[in-house]
Amino acid sequence: MNRGTAEQLNELVSRSSNIVFFGGAGVSVPSGIPDFRSDNGLYKKHYRYPAEVMLSHDFFFSHTEEFYDFYREAMLYPNAKPNPAHLKLAQLEKAGKLKAVVTQNIDGLHQAAGSKNVLELHGSVLRNYCIHCDAFYPLDTILNSTGIPKCEKCGGIIKPDVVLYGEGLDEKVISKSVHAIGQCDLLIVGGTSLSVWPAAGLIQYMRRDAKLAIVNLSPTEADRTAQLVVTEGIDSVFSKIEV
Repeated sequence: MNRGTAEQLNELVSRSSNIVFFGGAGVSVPSGIPDFRSDNGLYKKHYRYPAEVMLSHDFFFSHTEEFYDFYREAMLYPNAKPNPAHLKLAQLEKAGKLKAVVTQNIDGLHQAAGSKNVLELHGSVLRNYCIHCDAFYPLDTILNSTGIPKCEKCGGIIKPDVVLYGEGLDEKVISKSVHAIGQCDLLIVGGTSLSVWPAAGLIQYMRRDAKLAIVNLSPTEADRTAQLVVTEGIDSVFSKIEV
């Protein structure tokens, strides 16, 4: 492991032509969206049930109205805007250097910043579907509803297209992520502690000759194998990356 700086990351980026970014909740913290495990994170707040329980498949179907009360309060940030990290990643993609963004986030901010090839491991709050007829509903439907949102066509319950605890990841998204990571010459991991599986295991698909750079305020599971570890705010670090 090499403790480093944003300037050293910039040098790695300048020498790379096939970059993949793998990100987690910390990427969106500068946009005003709290993460999960930090001191101010979602899991440290006190609710009637633990946040992990309320974000589970079983809780959604057994306590649907309570799920939505929590979901609207804690998981939806419609006014959040992309921060410098989102914007710089989009610029790197436009320049042809960044080939994919693999994200654990569900907020859609990478797309809002202009990124095109975004692989959403855990889905998106922007997409919602009736569990009976698969009718699509945008985020506004959830925001403007009370109680349990119901399908206008069949009356079925609308469910966010997000992966809840107890649900499997989309195999197509996993396959595309594995392929992208397996092709890259530089994998930048940012804003994640790499503690959530199976998503965290994706970095194992890197080529042996590929470089691994980590940008995270706290230690991660992969620090010891990384060529560069930058323990600064991700928005500050990416502001210094040149395209």
